[in-house]
Amino acid sequence: MFIKLLILFTLVPIIELYVLLEAGRQIGVGATIGMIFLTGIAGAYLARSQGFNLINRIQADLNQGRVPADQIMDGAIILSGGLLLLTPGFCTDLFGFCLLTPITRQYIKIWLTKWLDRKIQRGEIHFRQH
Repeated sequence: MFIKLLILFTLVPIIELYVLLEAGRQIGVGATIGMIFLTGIAGAYLARSQGFNLINRIQADLNQGRVPADQIMDGAIILSGGLLLLTPGFCTDLFGFCLLTPITRQYIKIWLTKWLDRKIQRGEIHFRQH
């Protein structure tokens, strides 16, 4: 796990820095900074609207006496997407937008659910009941 985190926290910033420097060289520093600023605004708007939609769906499920398990997964994905958009860089922004867009989020949620199921089946994730 340490190796995976080490790669994540060193490789991702190196890739982001490279992409930002290359974008600055290709389109100019001002345009690059402007694009980062615009993706931040668009991401904040998308995260906010998706978050409000999610809260409404959770309230509807709770009002009907259902556990909002599917919405909890959506909430975790939306939160992750919003956090990625806070990170300056085009690669993390692209992945953050994928997490916030309902169509791509659905595919990511399917993959994540299968991944979690495999972890539970292998006994790598345990649930405790009190």
